[in-house]
Amino acid sequence: MSSGVHRRAGLPVLVVLALTLTACGTDAGGGDGSARADSTSLAAPAQQTRIGDVAAPAQASPSGSQNGSDSGGDGSPAEASAEPAGPAHPVPVPGLAKDYAEQIPEETSQVLVATSPDAESEESTLSFYQFADEEWTKLKTFSTHNGSNGWLKDRHEGDRTTPIGVFTLSDAGGFKPDPGTELPYTQDDRLPSSATVAYGADYESVFDYIIAIDYNRQPGTPPTDRTRPMGWDRGGGIWLHLDHDSGTNGCVTLEESDLKWILRTIDPDAHPRIAMGPESELKE
Repeated sequence: MSSGVHRRAGLPVLVVLALTLTACGTDAGGGDGSARADSTSLAAPAQQTRIGDVAAPAQASPSGSQNGSDSGGDGSPAEASAEPAGPAHPVPVPGLAKDYAEQIPEETSQVLVATSPDAESEESTLSFYQFADEEWTKLKTFSTHNGSNGWLKDRHEGDRTTPIGVFTLSDAGGFKPDPGTELPYTQDDRLPSSATVAYGADYESVFDYIIAIDYNRQPGTPPTDRTRPMGWDRGGGIWLHLDHDSGTNGCVTLEESDLKWILRTIDPDAHPRIAMGPESELKE
């Protein structure tokens, strides 16, 4: 893909070579308007496939980055920083397998569940549950896409799988202004050019709205933050973002109206979680 000038809403947007690719987006720097990467972290865009997705190339952690190492001081895998969790929720989320239901803490009253019948599937559904009056109620279910190579617990950079597990949801952002979410929201005008590198020239709007999934990231930072507590090889940049009618590099994607509904409904005081994986893993 060559450099050039693309226009969005009548304004010129410079398309540049990608900063080092994350799973779905590019590490386009911080959301505060300052570029985080220097020339040592530049990488050529990945080759596009026929459906407009990309396979992120294997890459070493950029020199001098904040990404941490692949293991802790005792040789065990380093854990991502996460919101403290207390006792397990006394009422399990309907249909969620015991191992995953027990990862939903008592303080949580909103849970999203993303799942597919088949572990290799790129098509999935996402259901939004809310706890009130001593029971979980499913508010809505959406059609979604996930990684083009399905779901995987031990996923790695560039394998185009979506991680299996239970994760917090703490930060949001996008190219467009805050649609009315209570999550911390970082608007970033560089996201259209990141999207064209990640997916192709026709996909500049897929990062209009983002909710960061706290897999291998530092909660409390913009979605584009490059910190990877478990190491670069485990991948990162796993987001909820806008759909492009095909599998992703690891993100979960929804129609714009659906994602905006979630942004407006999700409540940080509910300590929201997302449980993700195939039905064989996630369901009872």
